[in-house]
Amino acid sequence: MKLVLRILINAVALWITALILPNIDLTANIGGILIVAIIFGLVNALIRPFVRLLALPITILTLGLFTLVINMLMLLITAGIAGDLLSIQGGLLERLWYAFLGSIIISIVSTVLSWILSD
Repeated sequence: MKLVLRILINAVALWITALILPNIDLTANIGGILIVAIIFGLVNALIRPFVRLLALPITILTLGLFTLVINMLMLLITAGIAGDLLSIQGGLLERLWYAFLGSIIISIVSTVLSWILSD
């Protein structure tokens, strides 16, 4: 049950992020959004721990702020895997900026929804 709830929270967070940021395009149908949420969850579960371990010295030096960059990377990886279901438009710097902002919005929305829906 927690896995389904986590996927739904990710889906809502991604959807809200796509509504707020004009350069992040998320497919309009619910099935596509759920697929992107599953991909996002898998990327965070499988790749993020290794990246966090490798970036631990930088994260310590920046007092945890580098975690935002790691979250941005996870969103960019998800967009790369999801293909047409999730895309971040623009040039390189613009894509990085919108991925950074998107990762902040996703983190905030996920935290708030998890807090509201926690058992």
